[in-house]
Amino acid sequence: MRNFEVPTRDQVSPEAQEIFDNLKSKIGMIPNIYATIGNSANALGSYLTFQGAQAQGTYNAKEREAVALAVAQANGCSYCQAAHTALGKMNGFTEEETLDLRAGNSADSRLNALVTLARDITLNNGRPTSENVENFFAQGFDNAALVDLVLLVADNTITNYVNNITGIAIDFPAAKSLEPVAV
Repeated sequence: MRNFEVPTRDQVSPEAQEIFDNLKSKIGMIPNIYATIGNSANALGSYLTFQGAQAQGTYNAKEREAVALAVAQANGCSYCQAAHTALGKMNGFTEEETLDLRAGNSADSRLNALVTLARDITLNNGRPTSENVENFFAQGFDNAALVDLVLLVADNTITNYVNNITGIAIDFPAAKSLEPVAV
């Protein structure tokens, strides 16, 4: 398979350099996943706009991180597992909670319904069980929340796929492995 390198600022287009500069001023770094997407200034700009719009939807930062953890695990993305474990902790989750969320579980019934459905959507190509959908609605979510969840799953799947294809270096502390689940 091709060996992908994370591009430096000097290796991307002037348009992508501008986005890199904005990222660095806002968050203090250019995560490798964003730099890799920056091989295409159009893709990076479009992705960041799309991702930013998710913050205006139904879910708060903590809920978005919970979904990101479940989706990263379902898609087998070690980069996003690491990144969202760190971000999840910054948003108030414990290490143990991040592991539970990656497995699609939470002790909080509302959060559990959210991550269970996000995981189900991801693993079943947008065809979750009716039981998981109904449990989601039973927790007080509405149709807008369902559509926002689909877009949030898609948002996270984009970076999962970019990493899974490129295998770029993880620039966050590695996430712990999940214990095998007994069947």
